Amino acid sequence: MVTEFGHFALILAFLVAIVQMVVPMAGAHKRWPGWMAVAEPAATTQFLLIGFSFLALTWAFLTSDFSLRLVYLNSHSAKPLIYKISGVWGNHEGSMLLWVLILSLFGAMAAWFGGNLPPGLRARVLSVQAAIGVAFIAFILFTSNPFERMPVPPFDGQDLNPLLQDPGLAFHPPFLYLGYVGLSICFSFAVAALIEGRVDAAWARWVRPWTLAAWVCLTIGIALGSWWAYYELGWGGFWFWDPVENASFMPWLLAAALLHSAIVVEKRESLKSWTILLAILAFGFSLIGTFIVRSGVITSVHSFASDPERGVFILLILVVFTGGALTLFAARSGVMQARGVFGIVSRESALVANNILLAVSAFVVFVGTLWPLVAEMAFDRKLSVGPPFFDMAFTPFMLILGLLLPFGSMLAWKRGSASRVARQLAPAFFLALALLGLTWVLQTGRSLLGPMGVFLGAWLIGGAVTDLISRTGQNRDWSRLRRLPRADWGKSIAHAGLGITMLGIAGLTAWEQEDIRIAQIGEPFEVAGFELELLGVEEIQGPNYYATQGEVAIRSDGDEIARLFPQKRNYPVAQMPTTEAAIDYRFLRDLYVVIGDEQSGGGWVIRTYLKPLANWIWGGAILMALGGFVSLSDRRFRVAAGAGKRTAAKGVPAE
Repeated sequence: MVTEFGHFALILAFLVAIVQMVVPMAGAHKRWPGWMAVAEPAATTQFLLIGFSFLALTWAFLTSDFSLRLVYLNSHSAKPLIYKISGVWGNHEGSMLLWVLILSLFGAMAAWFGGNLPPGLRARVLSVQAAIGVAFIAFILFTSNPFERMPVPPFDGQDLNPLLQDPGLAFHPPFLYLGYVGLSICFSFAVAALIEGRVDAAWARWVRPWTLAAWVCLTIGIALGSWWAYYELGWGGFWFWDPVENASFMPWLLAAALLHSAIVVEKRESLKSWTILLAILAFGFSLIGTFIVRSGVITSVHSFASDPERGVFILLILVVFTGGALTLFAARSGVMQARGVFGIVSRESALVANNILLAVSAFVVFVGTLWPLVAEMAFDRKLSVGPPFFDMAFTPFMLILGLLLPFGSMLAWKRGSASRVARQLAPAFFLALALLGLTWVLQTGRSLLGPMGVFLGAWLIGGAVTDLISRTGQNRDWSRLRRLPRADWGKSIAHAGLGITMLGIAGLTAWEQEDIRIAQIGEPFEVAGFELELLGVEEIQGPNYYATQGEVAIRSDGDEIARLFPQKRNYPVAQMPTTEAAIDYRFLRDLYVVIGDEQSGGGWVIRTYLKPLANWIWGGAILMALGGFVSLSDRRFRVAAGAGKRTAAKGVPAE
């Protein structure tokens, strides 16, 4: 019965979304306060209804209600509780319900915390957000109903994909969707501003917190997915340039560009057209990602569905919203004239360069992701675009961005002094250069990748620290750091995090060592200066799987430093094996061990990897997200929109 109520609540949410889409927009056009006021309670009601629907589906998974087709296909009575919960979104239909739940959450939050917005703009924002909700709720109801019943309920289910039965994958999709869908509110702000004909500094202040929140969630989601791939798939890789990975990375790049571009609009009332375009494209690429994952046009291990009917529906949504917004953008270009002027050497120019590099990088990833599809459709040729293309085409833009970032972040607004910033950054530059030379001398190989990664990482970290030190003044009044706005602290933390991630990627790529051998029980062997010994192998049973588990001792200089237990699991219900790597995590390296098959002549296949600086990749991502959270806690984000509104009312340009 709860399931039927959940289905009914979703239908009611669809009707409420239609009202929210039409009435406030008409009210804003006619300047009718009563009609505009409908937007806020409608947004809250829509969120509550979809939330109840989602809880009803979750209840069906928790109680193993196999009369529901979705539960039968993606759950099992013996599955651990956490994976029964994550099974709600570990499939196409459930994940789409989570998608619209988060969409309605952002709409409701805009209603709850948008008191400083002009009534007309608030009504239009919530109306556009509701229009997106109407499209996706219709998609669920007409093509992907999660509440479909089974004619004859089976005794048990088919279990969730074993690769998804992992804590990292339990939290990866929700964070990813918070980022994907969070960009919808930026899109709604952009479209509402175009309709209203008002793009100014106050608008940029309202957009920045939403963009930052979406970017932070995308950062966490991508990092969780990367970490899962690293320890779960048994290959030891952290990024494979898979089409679905790229689908989340492209909006991340564009959201980062939007975040920096909005700063220029806020400070100088410049780059208005570009900022609006980025807001449209960032969400547009989120829709492209949804299309890639759910249409089946591109083969990927991450794909949820391969139904052409669903793909056409999502493609239609993509064309209507992105195409309609771009058409409106072209028609309203006259309202986005820039006011502020700035010199070539200025922070504005540095942010423009930042935007160009990020946008071109996203375009490179887009071309590499979709080119096999274009080649097959247009030229009848099957092509494969893999890591070599992306590494060669994408990496140079990131190198240039890393080199420019410390310099640009310290330039003054409007007109800066290049020589002054160069003098301030000289110690950081020479320290990074010294570390490059030291790394080159110490490394055993002669690849420049490792030393260059060390240089770039040290340069970014040193630049972030130098930026903070420069705020203490010539007399080095360290108490000034306590009074710095949190957004400035957040910027430095995020930039340093990017440096740490770049350093980790370069170190892991350049200095990784691999060993594959047949190991005999009780016979030690050496890998990368460590002594490993396979002590034994046993069969164990988990809650819903059987596993072959090895016990491996790790020794250094004769002393045992770790004991690892790699596994090969088999899930009998899903009839699918998985590899569970055992990892000895350390600050400067990981020792990564995988057990393979038993050999007919005796012994077991053991793969061992030494992975230098692996944890720095995700440590840097955590710092980037932390920097975003610190910036979000800045009081100016909570009061700036209201201040901008009052200032604009007095006729004084917002600075």
